[in-house]
Amino acid sequence: MRVDQPLLRRSAPLSLQCSYEDNRPLVIIVDDDASVREALSELIQSAGFQSTSFASTRELLDADILDSPGCLILDVRMPGASGLHLQSHLAENGISKPIIFLTGHGDIPMTVQAMKAGAVDFLTKPVRDQTLLDAVTAGIAMDAERRAEAAIAERNIKRLETLTQREREVLHEVARGRLNKQIAFDLGISEVTVKLHRSNVMHKMEAASIGELIRAWETLPTQMRQVGPR
Repeated sequence: MRVDQPLLRRSAPLSLQCSYEDNRPLVIIVDDDASVREALSELIQSAGFQSTSFASTRELLDADILDSPGCLILDVRMPGASGLHLQSHLAENGISKPIIFLTGHGDIPMTVQAMKAGAVDFLTKPVRDQTLLDAVTAGIAMDAERRAEAAIAERNIKRLETLTQREREVLHEVARGRLNKQIAFDLGISEVTVKLHRSNVMHKMEAASIGELIRAWETLPTQMRQVGPR
């Protein structure tokens, strides 16, 4: 099957195509060609993924489903905002959704722009089924990894919020590789007090070793790794 060829069988209505009731990744298709949407939907569903489709980027944004696990398949040139414009819009709004571009009108500058902005792949129609499915699988894996990293960061943020200001200062110094006696001198406290604070930090951050503590620290957003003036 080539995805630029219309299918004889019509795809299911949107409400039946994708109920979002299970945990399968959702592949979101945005293309103004109905035959392409139908062909892609059938291919994606045959691979065991959920799919849903839209004729424009505006329809997609109005649907408010970008938080769902999975990836996007975007045409580049469509009425209204293009696929490249949508990619920029998502990036500006902090939405890290893996994107696969599929177009019959691509060129080298478009490809370079899309890939530099983080696209999973830039494919031209007609495309082999397996090539597209490989890109979808890569996009879904990328999304799963990002979600796992975000979950770890969120967990460590909640743990960080249980620390006192002094404990945060000690954590900051430990993360810099400072020794207890150096931390004690910098903070104007005793080395025994530093050890006590560090023990509390290890307990609250649920770290079994300094290495584990540093790894947890590195998952935190940059602004949370800053300590205000003492």
